[in-house]
Amino acid sequence: MIPASYAQRQMWLLDQLEGPTALYNIPLVLRMSGRLDVVALRAALDDVLVRHESLRTRFPQLAGEPYQEILPPDEASVDLTLVPTPADELESAIARASLDVFDLAAEIPLRATLLTPVSGQPPVDRDSLVTGECVLVLVVHHIAADGWSVAPLWRDLSEAYAARCAGREPGWEPLPVQYADYSLWQQELLGEAHDPDSVRAGQLAYWRQALAGAPEELALPVDRPRPATADHDGGLVRLDLPAELHAELAELAARQDVTMFMVWQAAVAVLLSKLGAGEDIPIGSPVAGRTEQELEDLVGFFVNTLVVRTDLSGAPTFAEVLGRVRQAALGALDHQDLPFERLVEELAPVRSVG
Repeated sequence: MIPASYAQRQMWLLDQLEGPTALYNIPLVLRMSGRLDVVALRAALDDVLVRHESLRTRFPQLAGEPYQEILPPDEASVDLTLVPTPADELESAIARASLDVFDLAAEIPLRATLLTPVSGQPPVDRDSLVTGECVLVLVVHHIAADGWSVAPLWRDLSEAYAARCAGREPGWEPLPVQYADYSLWQQELLGEAHDPDSVRAGQLAYWRQALAGAPEELALPVDRPRPATADHDGGLVRLDLPAELHAELAELAARQDVTMFMVWQAAVAVLLSKLGAGEDIPIGSPVAGRTEQELEDLVGFFVNTLVVRTDLSGAPTFAEVLGRVRQAALGALDHQDLPFERLVEELAPVRSVG
C-alpha cells in the first residue's frame, strides 16, 4: 500500500471537509479547428494515462487515512464525452464541463469533454472524424496535478495524438520515476519526527525560529466582514505593466542582486503595510517543489507553500526591504522540503472554516 504524499493527504482532507465540490478542479481548455480524429484522440488520452500513474490513481482510505491505488493501464481509461454545442453556448458549456465533481475514492482524477459544432459543415463521422471548430476540455483534480504539470500533460498528449494519427504508438522515452516513487522518497528524505538528526527536525527548527511571533492574520481594512464559512467567491483585477517599467524593475533587480519575484514580493509587502497590516508581513508563496531533475516531466501534485516573512520595521528604504526579502526567500528555499501541511500541524495556529 502506497501512502498519499503530504500534499495529496492535505488535498484529500480538504475534499472530505468541503464535500462534493469543483473547487480544486484544474480545467484545461484547447480550441481546435479543422479535421479532428476522435479515435486517435481517445487513444492518445489513454496513452497519457499509461505514461503518468498519477492520472490513474484513486484515493480510498484505510483506518481513516488515504492511500494511492494506482490502477493498471488496462483497467483505466478516459471517457471522452462528445457534446454537440452551438457556437454561442461554448463558454457556458466549458464552464459546465469544468465544474464536474470527482469522487476521489472511486474515480480517476481526469475527465475529458469534446465540444463539437452543431452548425455549418456537418461532421464526416462523429465516431471518427469531426470537422470545424472544436473545444477540448480536460479537467484534472488538483490531487493529481499542479500548475507545472500543465506543460508535460499537453506536450505528451500532443505527441501521442500525432503518433496515433500516423497509426503508431508514441515513441517517447520511459519516465525515470513516477509520482508514487516521489511519495516514498519524500517520506524517506524527511525521516522520523522523533529523530533529532532528521531533515524533518532540522527544517522544522528553522521554521519555528523564522516564524516565531509572526502574526497569524494580517489586519487589513476590508469592505465586508468575513463570513462564518468561506464562500470562495473571488474577483479579478487586471494589472497592465508597461514595458518601460518592466525594464526598470529588471535593472533594479540586477543592481540589488535579487530576482524579479523578490521585487514583487517586496512591493506587495510594502503595499500591505501601507494599507494597515503593520510592519511584520508574512506572505505565503507557492514553489514548484520539484527539487530533482527526474521530477520535471511528471504530471503530479508537487507544489509546496513557503512563508516569506518581511520585516518593515525601522523605516527601511526599498533597497533595504529588497535585502530583507532576499534573505528570507533564500532561507525559505533552503528549507522547502518540509511540507507546509506538516508545518501547520506542528505550529498549530488558530484555524477557521471562514
